[in-house]
Amino acid sequence: MTAQEARKLGFNVIVLDPVKDCPASMVANQIIGSVNDPEKLHILNKNSNIITYEIEQIDTHILKQNVDVEKVFPQIEILEIIQDKFRQKNFFNKKGIPVPFFKEINTIDEIKEHIPVVQKVRFGGYDGRGVIVIKDEKDLEKAVDKPSYIEELIDIEKELAVMVVRDSHGNIKTYPVVEMVFNPEGNLLDYLISPSDLEEKYIKEAKEVAKSAVDALDGVGVFGVELFLDKKGRILLNEIAPRPHNSGHYTIESCETSQFEQHVRIAANLPLGSTYQMIPAVTINLLGESGYKGNPVYEGLENVMKIDGVYVHIYGKKNTFPLRKMGHVTVIDKDKNKAIEKAKFVKQNLKVKGDEKI
Repeated sequence: MTAQEARKLGFNVIVLDPVKDCPASMVANQIIGSVNDPEKLHILNKNSNIITYEIEQIDTHILKQNVDVEKVFPQIEILEIIQDKFRQKNFFNKKGIPVPFFKEINTIDEIKEHIPVVQKVRFGGYDGRGVIVIKDEKDLEKAVDKPSYIEELIDIEKELAVMVVRDSHGNIKTYPVVEMVFNPEGNLLDYLISPSDLEEKYIKEAKEVAKSAVDALDGVGVFGVELFLDKKGRILLNEIAPRPHNSGHYTIESCETSQFEQHVRIAANLPLGSTYQMIPAVTINLLGESGYKGNPVYEGLENVMKIDGVYVHIYGKKNTFPLRKMGHVTVIDKDKNKAIEKAKFVKQNLKVKGDEKI
């Protein structure tokens, strides 16, 4: 989606991806290879003026050795902070950004005295992986013996997100606060509603926390800032993604400038675009159905595409499996309640199955 926006502005795009004919290859030239392959990174560097990334699982030592670091945004230093979730929490805590109580642990036994609690793996967690909710001692069976930390189990009122864009001159803008609902099975985003119905004081505070966090990083780029509003009325930073984010996909149809165009504008040192939301939106993730894998089959596509204001985005991934993110749907309507009703219909009727049962 970033490559599409770059092409619209006349830029050539090269993507480094290990999967032949990856989704981005439809609109970009592809180098087939791992993001941690020194030879392929060298080729990418040689042929690029600007380098950005859309996943955090990158070996920064290899990256520094094979690309010009000044070409990379968001900055490699930010990537290193974000990659280690415990380091990330420490960083923001020291900067005065409100975060939940957290503590590093070295053994699973240390978790017992803090139950109920959430265990979070320090490295490699993505799309909900590496997050283990432990409500009682029976749940300790789910705990993982990996470098991790624990975090207080928040009594959540709402899970929120704010997309923040910041350029190299320090200019910063926020998109509207959105409410997120998560898939309890996979602990990844199920759908979101924008704008939030929160009281104005919480909206203002959420935006301020999000901006302060990105300012603290001296971040250049687009940042997905995930937040909690708890039952006590606290706005707490959960974590930050240094890239266009699932919680900002609605901006394509709903806002004057999408998060992806903002990312390209920042890369090209162009002015930031407007973040004004023109119409309410609901975004639903298209996840692979349980019990299926293989070549994806999109059931119910015709039925949902008959509805006004429904925009289907299929990413073009060649294989599906349970809970794999295969695309998203954004529903817009001047009446937010109608948008929500349409989204419920989409969720019930559009399914991603595979041609193999498992």
